[in-house]
Amino acid sequence: MIFYIIVFLVIAQRLTEVFIAKRNEKWMLSQGAYEFGASHYPYMLALHSSFFLFLIVEVITNNSSLSPLFPLLFILFVAVQALRIWCLRSLGPFWNTKIIILPGAEVVKKGPYVFFRHPNYAVVCLEILLLPLMFQAYFTAFCFTLLNITMLSVRIPLEEKALRESTNYNHVFQKKIL
Repeated sequence: MIFYIIVFLVIAQRLTEVFIAKRNEKWMLSQGAYEFGASHYPYMLALHSSFFLFLIVEVITNNSSLSPLFPLLFILFVAVQALRIWCLRSLGPFWNTKIIILPGAEVVKKGPYVFFRHPNYAVVCLEILLLPLMFQAYFTAFCFTLLNITMLSVRIPLEEKALRESTNYNHVFQKKIL
């Protein structure tokens, strides 16, 4: 039962984020922003959608139970959700699921972005690992961690290229490694 509650809440959170991203996209485009690297986006959507499908199927078909480490993993997962909210709030209207660039905009350098270039991607990596591990869905954890790393190896360079070309990104993040 706890599995269904947590998965429902996470999916509801993701759907809410899609609405926020659409609102932010509309605002940014009205300000003169443009989308960059759109060709990878359908694959990213497929990855994230299929993650939940595989997780649910694996837990149900394997009759998986809570991990013996569930309390620790759950606390970590909640902490990661707090970091996710901090990332989204710090970026404000600039946060999006797509690479939307507003030329000449000042890069956000507050919140977790003071310390890291891509804290939101770290959040996604941790979620894709922690959520399945809480319910002993090891196949999903392993496969989707690798798939997500592959996706980010495409997405992050595209995003950084666009930001370098159109914003003060290099100046702000030249000394940050992550």
